[in-house]
Amino acid sequence: MLIAPTVKAIVFTDWDGTVTLQDSNDFMTDNIGFGEKRRRELNIEVLQGRWTFRDAFRDMLDSVHKPFPECIEYLKENIQLDPGFADFYKWAKEAGIPVIVVSSGMKPIIHALLVKLVGQDAANNIEIVANDVKVNDDGSWDIVYRDESGFGHDKSRAIKPYAELPKEERPMLFYAGDGVSDLSAARETDLLFAKAGRDLITYCEREGLPYTVFHTYTDIHDKVKAIVNGEVTLESAIENENVEAL
Repeated sequence: MLIAPTVKAIVFTDWDGTVTLQDSNDFMTDNIGFGEKRRRELNIEVLQGRWTFRDAFRDMLDSVHKPFPECIEYLKENIQLDPGFADFYKWAKEAGIPVIVVSSGMKPIIHALLVKLVGQDAANNIEIVANDVKVNDDGSWDIVYRDESGFGHDKSRAIKPYAELPKEERPMLFYAGDGVSDLSAARETDLLFAKAGRDLITYCEREGLPYTVFHTYTDIHDKVKAIVNGEVTLESAIENENVEAL
């Protein structure tokens, strides 16, 4: 169901490595799965179009054999929140701006981390659009993808219904991400925030997609607040734009 079109803006955000400092799925793969070297190899294969994200991500998760409840506890002990996100969420809630997590991760993990890192209020108010998980009786588990796409979860589908609203009803749309799972959402936004030094910037540069670099959520907070308050325009907030490639 669409959020009421009376809102001025919506912030869609990736979760892993964007709201959090570490990617929980990468963290599990690197430390209790087949390791960082193979994971990075698969990321390159996805960026080059030789593997789908769906298949590479399943390979990663299949290498993790710890029971799912133990995985959640392991991540709660190790994953840290971006230092600017809590303040951003507080401001967004007070300003009436919805924050929607759009993730290729698994909803039970995101919810558990959201409760621990930000609090129950945030977990109650932030919508999570993500894959699910099937946990078997023996604790083993499998990801349940949200859709049939090569991404497993085509994030653009969460944004398009808002992007296609009539101009007079359409809110400003922001998206923040960092990696290969954000590729499908990169074009469906008014302003794309791409995390410094991560794979999403590589994709944006290759495809000529406009983006603005962020280092922490404080950067996003400052930019979104300034735009919503009318201090700067969306167009002027774009820092990297290759018009000829669009």
